[in-house]
Amino acid sequence: MSVRVKICGLKEPAHVTAAVEAGAAYVGFVFFPKSPRHLGASAAAALAAGVPPGVAKVALTVDATDAELDALTGAVPLDMLQLHGAESPERVAEVRARFGLPVMKAVGIAGEADLAAIQTYGRVADQLLIDAKPPKDAALPGGNGLAFDWRLVARKYWPCPWILAGGLTPENVATAIRLTGARQVDVSSGVEIAPGVKDEALIRAFIAAATGAT
Repeated sequence: MSVRVKICGLKEPAHVTAAVEAGAAYVGFVFFPKSPRHLGASAAAALAAGVPPGVAKVALTVDATDAELDALTGAVPLDMLQLHGAESPERVAEVRARFGLPVMKAVGIAGEADLAAIQTYGRVADQLLIDAKPPKDAALPGGNGLAFDWRLVARKYWPCPWILAGGLTPENVATAIRLTGARQVDVSSGVEIAPGVKDEALIRAFIAAATGAT
């Protein structure tokens, strides 16, 4: 079974096209004003219109209110909501029920003590994004280019499908896949030449490395 790849934080049509043509299973759009990858709803709608069926369009939000999610889902044709803030398990279940879209919950990992959250959120989310826990003073909850000790999640089985994220690059993604057994991977800063600036060649190289990993 081939590894599925999510390219997150896309802002330019050419980069969406590069991801799709290289075989990405998911394309991610960020709706968080503090992020250099932030998009407005109208810009995201234009990008989403160019994504073919079969490639999932994912909206990354951070502690979004119902009103914000109403506006977003009303303006952008989405296939999945990614909750990347401090949303509680109850909030994840609420969002999933209210908006009728699959929900991916990000869980930050720094050490063994963080693994319990994977079990908890895995019971209410459709998918988990297992990422490096951001530093306490970080402005962003993700996309910081940080990795965690992959041995913590190596060959584990969780209540729902999961995506490995955090510090992945074209150079290390195959190693991460072999070590963890991950069948899905996510990248944002690892295919950028500057914060928020994707590179088509890096996107293609990452997808090729991930899907070619054995």
